[in-house]
Amino acid sequence: MDWVDRGLCRTQPERMFAEGAAQNEAKTVCFKCPVQLDCLAYALDHREEHGVWGAMTERERRSLLRRRPGVASWAEVFRAGTTHREPELEPEPVRVSRPGRAPAIPAAEVAKLRAVSA
Repeated sequence: MDWVDRGLCRTQPERMFAEGAAQNEAKTVCFKCPVQLDCLAYALDHREEHGVWGAMTERERRSLLRRRPGVASWAEVFRAGTTHREPELEPEPVRVSRPGRAPAIPAAEVAKLRAVSA
C-alpha cells in the first residue's frame, strides 16, 4: 500500500469517515487526489465497510459490488484501464395490465429468463 502516503487525505483521515452530507465534502478531497483509483480499488477489493474511499461512500461501493459480483480484482480492472459499464438494455415498453390479468413482464426480465433456460 505504497499509495497511502501519497493520498491527500493522509493529513485529515477523520474527515473521510464523516456521515451524511459531510461525505460529499470528503469526496471533494478524493477528486483531486493522485491515488484515487488505488484507494477505491483497495476499498472494493477489501470490502471496506466505512468511510469515503476513492470518492465513493460505503453505500455507493456496496451498490457497485452488487452490480458487479464477478470482479475478482478491482485493482486489475483499474490498472488495465477498462471500465465495467452497465449493459445497455433496450428501452422497457410501457405496458398497462388489464384488470384480472397478470402484469406484463419487462423485456429485460424475459431476456434473462430465456438465457437461464437455454
